[in-house]
Amino acid sequence: MVQQNILIIDHNPFSCCTENCNQLTELIQSSLFLQQFRFQTTTLFPREPSTFSPDLIIFRPAKETFTEALFSIKKNWGKAPVVCLFCNGWNTSPEIFQSFHQGMDDFLSCPFRETDLLLRIQRLLHQRNSIHTYDCMGRGKEMLNRELLVGESESFLQEIRKIPLYAHSDTPVLISGETGTGKELFARAIHYNSPRRGKPFIPVNCGALPNHLFENELFGHVKGAFTDASSTERGLIAEAEGGTLFLDEINTLSPSAQIKLLRFLQNREYRPLGSSKNRVADVSVIAATNSDLKQCVEAKRFREDLYYRINTFSLSLPPLRERTDDIPLLAAHFLMKYAIQHSRNISQISFGGLQKLLQYHWPGNVRELEGVILRAVITSSSPELQSTDIDLPIHDEQKNIVQYSSFQEAKSIAINDFERTYLTTILTAHQGNITRAAKIAGKERRSFQRLLQKHNLHRDTFQKAV
Repeated sequence: MVQQNILIIDHNPFSCCTENCNQLTELIQSSLFLQQFRFQTTTLFPREPSTFSPDLIIFRPAKETFTEALFSIKKNWGKAPVVCLFCNGWNTSPEIFQSFHQGMDDFLSCPFRETDLLLRIQRLLHQRNSIHTYDCMGRGKEMLNRELLVGESESFLQEIRKIPLYAHSDTPVLISGETGTGKELFARAIHYNSPRRGKPFIPVNCGALPNHLFENELFGHVKGAFTDASSTERGLIAEAEGGTLFLDEINTLSPSAQIKLLRFLQNREYRPLGSSKNRVADVSVIAATNSDLKQCVEAKRFREDLYYRINTFSLSLPPLRERTDDIPLLAAHFLMKYAIQHSRNISQISFGGLQKLLQYHWPGNVRELEGVILRAVITSSSPELQSTDIDLPIHDEQKNIVQYSSFQEAKSIAINDFERTYLTTILTAHQGNITRAAKIAGKERRSFQRLLQKHNLHRDTFQKAV
């Protein structure tokens, strides 16, 4: 892990009456996920940048000099996120919230809980690292989405590179991918990277809307439109005005609902139930599907004209089994998140635990991995997650194989699964050392590397990094 720096600037001349605030440095240093960080504390006014380059700043301001000091901090260390700690005379008044426009990224008011501070630090550091990676890849725009898109595999990064391009267009975007691959996270990333970031992001689960309620939920109604319409109700499109409407599981819409949606997408006009006037909506539309919409069109289950209307821009999110290099990164991310959230002193995953994660097929993708890590964090009694802590479903591989039409296909799948499991196990045992692994396997190094390329396995995944 690369060492990062945290700078604590204390301008408040008064000592605080709360223990957590008085022992701020000790509190942070003792946390389980900040063991690889350096700290520096100062009370000096930051008029000139020091040689200490912070990755995050915790600022305890004095009320009289707050604006000037915050300006100086952002001038000297503009890329470092700033968490302000308000105590002694401060309150959650408008002047605090106005500070977000002056460069403050988050704040706490005394008294505060240890978990509240650590969660803010964790989130901002991860966000800063994501932004840095994002910039280094030449995309130039900050990832304004607060929820992290964790991953470094090429198939994943290829879709991330499209985000800033799509974000500055009001053309509909279609995000496809299996359940649990992070479609809503990508939709939010597009929204928060766009000029609409200050307006609402409204998610709609199309699968949860009964056909007879679709029009009412989307377009709203006026008073007296139907028997129970005792008042005028704004629809979800009106709620999303100026922002983004996210239509999840769009493949579940009925034929009549598809027609109504198509009419809206063609000119952004809609009419609330019972109204005699059309309204125009200023919204961006992002749709998501866990089915192949092209196949749905061919099967006459989805309108072809609607498909081409929403599929101008598209993202295709890879399943987790096709980006296994990201499993250690995702597991470490969820481990850190839930260890802090549940106050558990767990800092890493054992080699056996990592091997178990790498060998699993992950039909539920990232969402399933998150649930597995959460369950392990809560139930584990060890500072290191062991293989026995990781509870995965047991699948009868033979039952999975018999669904294929021929013996040859079943045999090919069984061999492929064996090869991947064998390679994962031997690389884990030798911590990614290809020479040693090839020798144990009785294969030449070049032949062994070709096998790794075939199964998209990389030595870095198995080195001791979790």
